[in-house]
Amino acid sequence: MIEPTDFLAMTADLREGYRNEVVTTVNDHDIHVSVMEVSYFWHFHPDSDETFIGIEGVLIIDFEEGAIELRAGQLLTIPAGVRHRTRPGGGARSINLTVEKANATTIRCDAPREG
Repeated sequence: MIEPTDFLAMTADLREGYRNEVVTTVNDHDIHVSVMEVSYFWHFHPDSDETFIGIEGVLIIDFEEGAIELRAGQLLTIPAGVRHRTRPGGGARSINLTVEKANATTIRCDAPREG
């Protein structure tokens, strides 16, 4: 029998750090649940767009040219190859769903130079 996945229950106990895990796969894309209280590193995905769906708190997505605040109920897609990093906003934890191709490549990169 097909059963629902309670991804919020999976995140209930995480209060420090970062957790990102695949909760399901749809065709050739993975859907991750991500809980963060710390910043993720600067990176890009050369072979996949990445869509973020805000669930709880504020997710700040930094780009070379500035930052966007993603709130619960909002969605943002980052095209393949765009450098970015994610971090929780307001010193609180952030929960989001992330959709990207299964086995997408993540390439760590340096933070952009200021000024």
